[in-house]
Amino acid sequence: MTARTPDHDEAHGGALGSRLNWLRAAVLGANDGIVSTAGLVVGVAGATGDRGTLLTAGLAGLLAGSMSMAAGEYVSVSTQRDAERAALAKEKRELATEPQAELTELTELLAGKGLEPQLAREVAEQLTRHDALRAHAEVELGINPDELTQPWHAAGASFLAFTAGALLPLLAIVLLPAGHRLWITAAAVLGALALCGWASARLGAAPERPAVLRNMGGGALAMAVTFAAGSALGAMGV
Repeated sequence: MTARTPDHDEAHGGALGSRLNWLRAAVLGANDGIVSTAGLVVGVAGATGDRGTLLTAGLAGLLAGSMSMAAGEYVSVSTQRDAERAALAKEKRELATEPQAELTELTELLAGKGLEPQLAREVAEQLTRHDALRAHAEVELGINPDELTQPWHAAGASFLAFTAGALLPLLAIVLLPAGHRLWITAAAVLGALALCGWASARLGAAPERPAVLRNMGGGALAMAVTFAAGSALGAMGV
């Protein structure tokens, strides 16, 4: 029995999965930008129709939200990268001090994936001779040593995604005529949220209709609550 050579799709499966994760994160970041900024500007619009006030509030919300997203993503991904590096360093030490134990461990892992014990041993030996650290990193840890997570890339992507989403409600509420801005903004936001829900469902191979309805429902609720709060404060002259 011989080991099967991975086909083209399998060889690029990890790269495809990584790209899908980035796309999903971008969609979710844009979704956050839409909902949070829409809730903010609609809430302020409930209290005042002054264009300058709406622009100031919207810009402040956009910058605060995008910077918060970027900082949070940077911290999160940096922590993940530190953990990956620590795991690789530990694996490197174990390979240097206990090579036979590590070879046995790799064999058992490969056998656990469905290879026959003898074949698993042969494959483990070949992988170890080629690049022991890479073999253990990929099979045992699920880490590609050449593709560790990049904190700055993640932070930049989150910043851009949130900003792109936030611009829609901000521009709509500021540029549209006072008599129509609220309803047109709400309609534009709900349309964008429907698109985000559809995209996230497609990327995750999930049912599209529930995702779209949940997304639109959450956005509508956020705008309704903030508008009610803004209207109440405006009526009280706050």
